[in-house]
Amino acid sequence: MRVTDKLQIIFHTGAHCTDEDRLLKCLLRNKEDLAAQKISVPGPGKYRTLLKETIKAMETSAAAPGARDVLVDAILDDEIAERMILSNEHFFGSQRMALGDGMFYPDAPERIASLKHLFEQDNVEIFMAIRNPATFLPAVLQKAPAQRVTEILGQCDPRNLRWSDLFARITAAAPNVRLTVWCNEDLPLIWGELVRTMAGLDMGAKIAGNFDMLAEIMDKEGMQRFRVYLHQNPEMTIEQRRRVIMAFLDKYAMDEELIEEIDLPGWSEALVDAVTAAYEADIDVIANLPGVRFLAP
Repeated sequence: MRVTDKLQIIFHTGAHCTDEDRLLKCLLRNKEDLAAQKISVPGPGKYRTLLKETIKAMETSAAAPGARDVLVDAILDDEIAERMILSNEHFFGSQRMALGDGMFYPDAPERIASLKHLFEQDNVEIFMAIRNPATFLPAVLQKAPAQRVTEILGQCDPRNLRWSDLFARITAAAPNVRLTVWCNEDLPLIWGELVRTMAGLDMGAKIAGNFDMLAEIMDKEGMQRFRVYLHQNPEMTIEQRRRVIMAFLDKYAMDEELIEEIDLPGWSEALVDAVTAAYEADIDVIANLPGVRFLAP
């Protein structure tokens, strides 16, 4: 492959505290099969620091002519590819920068504009999970100093945080970049569909790790029975399979894997309920945003 050839480049941008690199690990398990179809899943060591340094340098000066070809050549390392999947929850900033100025990822529009400029000749797509702010804020602030927690909580009312605002800012900064969005809470139900969509595969394509996420929240007996049921009913549609997954989760889910503790100063049950209601309403807004493909169960 010539590095000047046009690529389909998928940037999986987190968010922080969502899948914790599980998607990347699943894709890497399928690396050889995907490579045979000209779909590249480079190891993160090949691009995370490289892209970080490049985007940082672009804050003060334009990328040098040919920078894109040099980067692609370094990342692909002679691999022949038409589609390249790059995953890093820090693309839009470190975990510390997940919240600021009363919004999610204030630096995201500038970062994606830089990425699009750098890969101007390529088709660039963003894949990103969202999460209920009622659990997202405690997660991203879990290791922050008390002073930082106080600062962030003083900057924003969690009832006013909207993921749809982030995506509107991203599409305004890079209108030709398509966004694929899903709720982290839905991940066990859409896992296989999401992995295939990210890889550009047909929904019937076989992948290793099709039920990795489900196995983390369902007990062993449930998973064994679930796999037997799938073997006995191989012709199920995606919708039918989701209903079956939900039925098995109702019976075999491990409660300790589903319960999330919310521990932030001054947060009441009423506040959590209000934040959750706002999040659920925001999901409907996101699903109807131009340029956004929303994956839902």
